[in-house]
Amino acid sequence: MDKAKEQHNNILLAVGGFSAVVVIVALIGFLALGRDPEVIQGEMEVEEYRVSSKVPGRILELRVKEGDMVKAGDTLAILEAPEVKAKMMQAQNAADAAAAMEQMAKNGARKEMIQSAFQLLQQAKAGFEVAEKSYNRIKRLYDDGVVSAQKYDETEAMYKSAQAQVKAAQSQYDMAVSGARLEERQAASATAGQARGAVQEVTSYINETVQIAQMAGEVSDVYPKVGELVGTGSPIMTISVMDDTWATFNIREDQLKGLAVGTEITVNVPALDKDMKMKVYHMKDKGSFAAWKATKASGQYDQKTFEVKARPAEKLEGVRPGMSVILKK
Repeated sequence: MDKAKEQHNNILLAVGGFSAVVVIVALIGFLALGRDPEVIQGEMEVEEYRVSSKVPGRILELRVKEGDMVKAGDTLAILEAPEVKAKMMQAQNAADAAAAMEQMAKNGARKEMIQSAFQLLQQAKAGFEVAEKSYNRIKRLYDDGVVSAQKYDETEAMYKSAQAQVKAAQSQYDMAVSGARLEERQAASATAGQARGAVQEVTSYINETVQIAQMAGEVSDVYPKVGELVGTGSPIMTISVMDDTWATFNIREDQLKGLAVGTEITVNVPALDKDMKMKVYHMKDKGSFAAWKATKASGQYDQKTFEVKARPAEKLEGVRPGMSVILKK
C-alpha cells in the first residue's frame, strides 16, 4: 500500500516537473524571441493627369507611345478638325469687315465728298449774296413806295431761302470734314473688338488640335488609335508624374501607435528587395463602412481603418507605381 502510494507521488512529481519545464521553456522563448512583428502592406501610387481636347476631332498623329518619357511642352498628339478651320475662316472674314468699317468711321468722308460739299457751300454762298443784294434793293424801293408789297414779300422769301441753303450746305461740309459721329465711331470700334475676340476664341480651339505635355512624366496609357474620332473632353492618354509618388496603407486604429503626420518610417520594397525611408503626410479615417467589427460580445470594440499616406524621404531608383511596400510594426 505504501509502495503504491509512493509510486503515485513520484508520477505526480514527474508530471509537475515536466509541466514546469515546459512553462519555463515557453517563457524563455517568448522573452528571447518575442512575438512576430505585424506586417502592414501598402502600395505605391503616382500622380496622374489626363490629356484631352476641348474640340472633337480625328486622331491624325500620335507622337508618343506607352512607356515614353515626356517633358513639359512636348507634342503628344495632333488632331484633325476641319470644322474648326472653317469657323476660323468665317471669323477672320468677319473681323476684316469690321476692321474696315472701323477704319472708315475713323477716316471720315472721302476727299471727293469733302470737295463736293465745299463746292455746294460756295454755290450757296454765291446765291445768298445775290439774294441779299436784291433784298436790300427791293426793301429800299418798298420803303419809298415804288414797288408793291407782293414784290417785297417775294424778294424777302428768296433771301431767307438762300440764307437757309447756306446753313444747310455749311452743315453738310462740316459733317464731311469731321467724319462719322462719336457714337458711330464707338459702335464701329466695339464691333471690330467683338470680331477680334471671335478670332481669338477660334484660335484657341485650333491650338487644342495640337496636344502638348503640361508636366514631365511617363506615358502610362494611350486610349485611341490613329484615325479614330475623339469627342470633347475625351481622354487621349494618361501621363504619370513619376516625380510625385507616395505609398498608401490601410491601417487599423489599434496599429497606429507611433504613427503621426510627420513621422519617418522605414518600409521594404519586395520587388527591389530594398528598404526605403518615407515620411507620413496624410492620415484619415475611411468611414464606418471600413470598420473592423468586434468578434466578441464583451471586451472588444469596433475599430476603424485609417488611410495613411507617406512620401519617399529619399529617392530609390526603380520604384514604380503599383509595387507593394511592407511596413513592420
